[in-house]
Amino acid sequence: MKHSAIAFLFLCSALVWAAPSASDYSINVHVRATRMVREGNSIGHYQYLSVVIDGKKYELESLDMPNALLVLDDYKARLLKDPHWVGTYDSWRVYEVLLPENRKRKFLVVGQSE
Repeated sequence: MKHSAIAFLFLCSALVWAAPSASDYSINVHVRATRMVREGNSIGHYQYLSVVIDGKKYELESLDMPNALLVLDDYKARLLKDPHWVGTYDSWRVYEVLLPENRKRKFLVVGQSE
C-alpha cells in the first residue's frame, strides 16, 4: 500500500509539473471575426478566426472541429510551433489559445495581412 501511495503522489506531481500554467500564455489575441467552415462532406465544422496578434492581422483555423463559433473577445495564447525549414520567408505557426475554464484549443495560422 505504501508503494502505491508513493507512486500515486509521484504521478500527480509529474502531471502538475508538465501542465502549462496560465503565465505561459503571454501572447494577447484579439478575435475580430469568427465563422464555422465545413470540410468537404463532413458534418464537422472548423473554427476560422480573424485575429490581431502584436498589431498584425492573422487568419487562424482550428485543428479540431468544435462545431461552434468562438465568442469575439480577447484571449491569451502561446506559440506552440514555429519551424523554419528553409530561410525565414516561410512560416508554419500553431498557437494554443487559453479559453475560459482552462480549456485550450490549437489554431494554425492560415493567413496574414497588414
